[in-house]
Amino acid sequence: MTGPRGWLRQPAATRSNALHAGAWWLWALGLATAASRTSNPLLLLLLVAVAGYVVAVRRTDAPWARSYGAFLKLGLLVLTLRVVFAVLLGSPIPGTHVLFRLPEVPLPHWAQGVRLGGPVRAEQVVFALCDGLKLATLLVCVGAANALANPARLLKSLPAALYEAGVAVVVAMTFAPNLVADVQRLRAARRMRGRADRGFKALLQVGLPVLEGALERSVALAAAMDARGYGRTAEVPPRVRRLTAALTLGGLLGVCAGTYGLLAAQGAGFGLPVLVLGLAAALAGLWLGGRRSVRTRYRPDHWGARAWLVTASGVAVAALLIHAAASEPAALNPPVVPLSAPTLPLWPAAAVLLGLLPAVVAPAPRRDPRPDSKGAER
Repeated sequence: MTGPRGWLRQPAATRSNALHAGAWWLWALGLATAASRTSNPLLLLLLVAVAGYVVAVRRTDAPWARSYGAFLKLGLLVLTLRVVFAVLLGSPIPGTHVLFRLPEVPLPHWAQGVRLGGPVRAEQVVFALCDGLKLATLLVCVGAANALANPARLLKSLPAALYEAGVAVVVAMTFAPNLVADVQRLRAARRMRGRADRGFKALLQVGLPVLEGALERSVALAAAMDARGYGRTAEVPPRVRRLTAALTLGGLLGVCAGTYGLLAAQGAGFGLPVLVLGLAAALAGLWLGGRRSVRTRYRPDHWGARAWLVTASGVAVAALLIHAAASEPAALNPPVVPLSAPTLPLWPAAAVLLGLLPAVVAPAPRRDPRPDSKGAER
């Protein structure tokens, strides 16, 4: 079907039209950047809802897609620990609303400025909640990218000079999803046999097979990497290697200096030129470093119009929230002193809703309702 309506129709995802994995990461990083610019709990919860909805309607049945729940639990753990530390260790935030008092433990003179126990004020708890919610939202955004993007396909899109480092990152990224899948499979097997799948004893009985499976995968992965020639490089003259290292290192230093110049109160005039020169030098170093790689790409992924739309939605959310933080700082970062209920700014909230665009333009996942041959949960 042709025309704009047919183009925006949600087709079933196949190998040929699946969304580029880099687009999912850029979309998620855009949401994470927006979360880093606000401490308004209503906007942060809205970002979590947007990421969660897109994951719910666009993730597949692959093992890495099951890790999103683990990131949600990790975010809740971070939020809880942040509040507990604020209650036990105190906070520099002043306040007048005392909720309760804990027994205070006297500390030596060298620990001045740190307390253990004492009065717990509402302003301190609210500040800890907002700060912990921001960290949890960042984790949720990273979890959304991890659940939506295929790590193996993302590896294919890396520059040749970063291939070895990219393999290490992809292996690390797939460790947690595979671990979660193993735990779910073993717990389902225990339930089918009428055994308990919860509790400390069940955790110990599940942990040993999970560890054994992880070790077997690592040995198989090492053998497969060696068989495919991982780490073997072509002969490159020493002068080219030194030039590549100088360009890459100098470019990265230029990127850091240019970014600092843009973010600092002074130095914005030279920040952008240094950033551009640093990026150019780093890209040139990566291009020269790619000459050492002897691998080829089989069926490379293409960056299509849908990938551009998904990326643009995340970039738009980040850019609009950055602008809102500069133009309406009180709305995006409401003060906790004096204590007041947060309000939802309308146009920044509408900007966050732009992150829902991938739920419309990305291809729908193809889910198989039948169980696999091993009887495990898909």
